[in-house]
Amino acid sequence: MIQLSTPSPVERKTGSCVLDSDREANRQMIRFEDLLRPTPAGLYCPPGDFYVDPVRPVDRAVITHGHSDHARAGHGAVLATHQTLAIMAERYGEDFTGQRQGLKYGETASHNGVEVSLAPAGHVLGSAQAVIRWKGVTMVVSGDYKRRRDPTCAAFEPVPCNVFISEATFGLPVFVHPPDGGEIARLVQSLRQFPERAHLVGAYALGKAQRVIRLLREAGWERPIYVHGALERLNRLYEREGVALGPLEPATGLKNNSLGGEVVIAPPSATQDRWSRRFADPVLAFASGWMLVKARARQRGVELPLVLSDHADWPELTATFAELKPEEVWITHGREEGLLRWCELNGQKARALRLVGYDEEDDEADSEETVS
Repeated sequence: MIQLSTPSPVERKTGSCVLDSDREANRQMIRFEDLLRPTPAGLYCPPGDFYVDPVRPVDRAVITHGHSDHARAGHGAVLATHQTLAIMAERYGEDFTGQRQGLKYGETASHNGVEVSLAPAGHVLGSAQAVIRWKGVTMVVSGDYKRRRDPTCAAFEPVPCNVFISEATFGLPVFVHPPDGGEIARLVQSLRQFPERAHLVGAYALGKAQRVIRLLREAGWERPIYVHGALERLNRLYEREGVALGPLEPATGLKNNSLGGEVVIAPPSATQDRWSRRFADPVLAFASGWMLVKARARQRGVELPLVLSDHADWPELTATFAELKPEEVWITHGREEGLLRWCELNGQKARALRLVGYDEEDDEADSEETVS
């Protein structure tokens, strides 16, 4: 699909200073839209003839991470991290694409003179920012990302660029997510307060479920954690990738009124299903950044909302823009207007791409996961 490349001996010695005058001359002759432009299928790179996270099958795709609104089956060829390719194969089958190419973080591939590398995004296991370089221009597609620590994946790494294309899921000042440790402490405190009740935690199957498990382990919860069948394959994949989850048990074949005082983790759709009625007077919890909105918790009947997000909140988004200081910020899939206004007030040139086909955090879980 895209040829792996290594820097020439001169480039290895002098780094980004090689041919700076030539690159600047080229840079002045092209527009950013010549390198990446929004289309109905997603972000398209004309000189490289590939898409980033396309929403429909295409010949060549660079995939930032394994969530189904970004990683779809049916492309002719896919370039992604090795972990994202493994996730796609687990979810869609080994024939999810005609050809696949895995890149390590920092490794570079090239096609038609366009260089592509991947940098950690801190979203879920294997998540990456797509770093695209051509004729002296660097554009970074963030995919989904967050800046806070996550024990299940590599932390976000800022990449200097001319254009930063950012998600905006929580792009309003009201979204300030509390520390993860405090939210997990609330779950542990509830377990102590209600030892006769099962605690049923709704969490998205890829990323959120494993993060909740690891955070519980770090908080000292050593007992077995019971998991819905829809989580088992991805849990095993995480453990193969070196993420230790501790003792897990299937939440199946249980008698009614079971698992008092225990933690059960399931996709959000399962917590609303008959499957959940087998547990002892369950405390319904839901791990999502949207639990900051009390109306959403009430709509789902959530007794214990846990504000845990795999997306950057408002302070993380704006701090990233301020740190990178790109020539332009392009904002997509989320609360674009709030970030556009912040950029205006802070002298940052910005535009909204208004791409469609990407879901809000956890909303896709109800349609994607199989309930058993």
